[in-house]
Amino acid sequence: MSGAPQAVVVGSCNRDHVWRIDRFPEPGETRLGHGFATGPGGKGYNQAVACHRQGAATLFVAALGNDALGADAQRDARNESLPCRWEIFDGHPTAATAVWVDDHGNNCIVVNPGANAYLDAAFVRAQQDAFAQAKVLLAQLEAGMDAVAAAMQLARTCGLLRMLNPAPVHPELTSSLLAEADIVTPNETEFAQLCGRFIDVDIEATAVAAMSDATLHALARRLAPASTVVVTLGAQGCFVSHHEQHRRGDEASCYRLPAEAAKGVDTTGAGDCFCGALAAATLRFAGSSFHGMVAHANRAAALSAERAGAASAMPDYDEVIARFGAAA
Repeated sequence: MSGAPQAVVVGSCNRDHVWRIDRFPEPGETRLGHGFATGPGGKGYNQAVACHRQGAATLFVAALGNDALGADAQRDARNESLPCRWEIFDGHPTAATAVWVDDHGNNCIVVNPGANAYLDAAFVRAQQDAFAQAKVLLAQLEAGMDAVAAAMQLARTCGLLRMLNPAPVHPELTSSLLAEADIVTPNETEFAQLCGRFIDVDIEATAVAAMSDATLHALARRLAPASTVVVTLGAQGCFVSHHEQHRRGDEASCYRLPAEAAKGVDTTGAGDCFCGALAAATLRFAGSSFHGMVAHANRAAALSAERAGAASAMPDYDEVIARFGAAA
């Protein structure tokens, strides 16, 4: 990154351990895998790499343990040429993730949050110099909630566009923190969980994609009245819901975009790729319609799903354009 950051990503950094299997095991069942890999991951790191590779000058803020996995994470970021500010803990390990990927590209993930859960709000606030120069903040919920809240509040003070990927839905997430975000990007599972918690509407995650646009729009307006809500729907694309008076350059207050055609290999980081690419698109395509920004993020995510791995699967901007053309 040369000069000031345009995007600040505050979130988690994990070491991913990925097993490839024909299908997920049943409870109590042992299955033989047919592949294993380890590498950098975590929603925060994945999204930071995605944003960085889409051409946005990105700064990543996260916590690590003072251990071998933490040293690996710092090396990975240097190799990526991704600027980072690390809070290093002696008493908490670097986060680690176990990922199973089946032959259809579906994934199942378990995370030990480790140092991520202890990222300090004071450490985040100490990055005010970077926030003061940036234009967009992207945060998730794998880090400590006090740190996420501090990032959102600092971004508001500094006038940044605030993006929140509410993943995973944290038990300490509040409606007031959700309302801090200008753009909220849940997947269908997280959207269903948020609706159940904050607006007392119980829906099945598997039913979200089949709902009418009017129903989804009404739910999104109740859930985050002043925010743009983008619900990612996997193979069904995504749904966008705007506040009626703040459509971000779009003609419609709600609409769907279909998923781009892709041969799914590993969907592990596709949602993270979407979020990071969308953050970058708000910078690269500033002044254009939000529809075009989302379309570009959709394309980047589709390309990432054709590759094994998480952070390592994130495409760069030129690859997306070469494959799909310009969206905005």
